[in-house]
Amino acid sequence: MDYSPYDENSTYFYDVNQTDPEESVSPHASGCREMGCIALTIVNVLIFILGFCGNGLVIWIAGFKMNKSVNTTWYLSLAISDFIFCSCLPLSIASQVLGEWIFGLFMCKLTSFVMFLNMFSSIFLLVVISADRCVSVAFPVWAQNQRTVKKASLVVVLAWVLSMVLSMPSLVFRDVVSHMGKATCFNNYTSDPHSHRTVALSRFLGGFVAPFAIIIVCYSVIILRLRNNRMTKSTKPFKVMSALIATFFICWLPYHVFVLLELHQNWYDTNFISMGLKVGTSVAMANSFLNPFLYVFMGNDFKQKLKSSLLSKMENAMGEDGRTTSRYLSRSSSVDARLTATHI
Repeated sequence: MDYSPYDENSTYFYDVNQTDPEESVSPHASGCREMGCIALTIVNVLIFILGFCGNGLVIWIAGFKMNKSVNTTWYLSLAISDFIFCSCLPLSIASQVLGEWIFGLFMCKLTSFVMFLNMFSSIFLLVVISADRCVSVAFPVWAQNQRTVKKASLVVVLAWVLSMVLSMPSLVFRDVVSHMGKATCFNNYTSDPHSHRTVALSRFLGGFVAPFAIIIVCYSVIILRLRNNRMTKSTKPFKVMSALIATFFICWLPYHVFVLLELHQNWYDTNFISMGLKVGTSVAMANSFLNPFLYVFMGNDFKQKLKSSLLSKMENAMGEDGRTTSRYLSRSSSVDARLTATHI
């Protein structure tokens, strides 16, 4: 994360002109004792539980219960991205509670890398889905002949590779510094005075502005085509997609706003930027558990598969209990019959 829940102050923990960084690192509070910190910790724990379970459920349904299709390929990839991100949240939560980073340099870099991998892969997949919807509406015959699961899988792989490349700054600049016996995981931009601005702007433009510009163009075409075509059977897929895009926009906008404000942190109150980045990061995290709820509650296919899968599990469990009880009763009846015959 450019600013993670376990960071205590701004992205810079020491002045770029300092020769000994440990002399100017801000001291940390011992653990999470303030009400704001406790509230954010509770929110992050809920995000982890709901995101881990919800995305795991979507992976199970889309990956194993539904027929392979282009749409399930898109949504399965989104769920996998969110699931991987949620799997790393306990490290951030534990560090926030303890008030220090105890997991070493490798995990410091990895957790930040995973967050931005989730951000870029999610927005790129939303762009791909929007373009796919646009082509399907504008050129239905061509799309019917060309849209295949194999091609969709290839596009997903390319989106993931591009996301990994754009997430590399986390592996380069994330660092761990020790002060007063406590380690801190933070972004060390001191090697290049322009690196902070470059990374922040590239993430904002490449992971937010440009993708949404493409999405807006695609949806403009879709809306115009749907207005002129009254033969459209259902708009449900477009409602699900619109909800996914709106959720991503709402969740990630505060984070990017405060990251850009941090570039001019001398203009604003430090506590305001610090709290804004913490809240913005938690809101961005919330996107990882909201997606599966949109799949389940707005997608008819997901709801039907979920109901049928759960019902079948319950029926099997009940059936097994019934069969066990029947076998027990049949054995008891046969034993009673033998005992009765013996006494007679």
